[in-house]
Amino acid sequence: MARPRPLLALSLLAVPALAQAQDIEPRAFSNAPVGVNFLIGGYAYTRGGLSTDPAVPITNSQLETSSAVLAYARVLDLWGKSAKVDVVLPVTWLSGTAQLAGQPIERTVDGLGDARVRLSVNLYGAPALTLKEFREYRQDLILGASFAITAPTGQYDPSRVVNLGTNRWSFRPELGVSKALGPLTLELTAGATFFTENTNYFGGRTRSQDPITSVQAHAIYNFPHGIWASFDATYFTGGRTTVDGELNSDLQRNWRLGATLAFPLSVHHSIKLYASSGVSARTGNNYDLIGIALQYRWGGGL
Repeated sequence: MARPRPLLALSLLAVPALAQAQDIEPRAFSNAPVGVNFLIGGYAYTRGGLSTDPAVPITNSQLETSSAVLAYARVLDLWGKSAKVDVVLPVTWLSGTAQLAGQPIERTVDGLGDARVRLSVNLYGAPALTLKEFREYRQDLILGASFAITAPTGQYDPSRVVNLGTNRWSFRPELGVSKALGPLTLELTAGATFFTENTNYFGGRTRSQDPITSVQAHAIYNFPHGIWASFDATYFTGGRTTVDGELNSDLQRNWRLGATLAFPLSVHHSIKLYASSGVSARTGNNYDLIGIALQYRWGGGL
């Protein structure tokens, strides 16, 4: 007997690139059976302008990064509403050149990136369901919220201006809406990222950063057999930095466009291909990204 389409189309956990405000994440708020676990292994490659932190004071950057990402997620029942907790840990290899105060610099480094933990809850339209109940579920309108914490676990050298880690915490609340219109699903999410101070920035200085607000829009088309594709866009602004009390001219107003294709290999395995590119960048976001993620899911009666 063929597997019901809702089971084959279980959403892949998004695998972030390198910076939260720049993530393009379709299907961030979707439903899945309670008790299902997701294990994701991913790889992403970027080339071009600065992709680790657009607010660092370098120019003419030409950097390449290769990132391996390991992620785990579990679907929960929170007072009758479906929810998901996920943990993401990246490992990155970075090399390239740039200019700092008009002088050329070169950087080659590899190591851990900053880890992220997130809890997302579907507040309306996606109740907590068992596997048997989920077989009959069809999405209409979903309203959701999430809260993510990024910890300073990444490789960091205060004598260098380009690093894999940020040496600070960040906190990101987000709201989202997802509306199904037959095979088409439209999504819109909005959030803000807040940062603690980096008190050991580039020679022991103190660096603070204003919040970055962002909006994402996705048009997702669901094909037969659990295949889906999306056209994605994100805009983010803010993030102006201050170093030892001196305000920098690094306000971000950046657009990115992307596309995603996901398809199941079985009821337990899925693959996702994704790409994005900077379209308009006031500060350091003119890089290209391409990635792949393999997902394995189990539990919850699958």
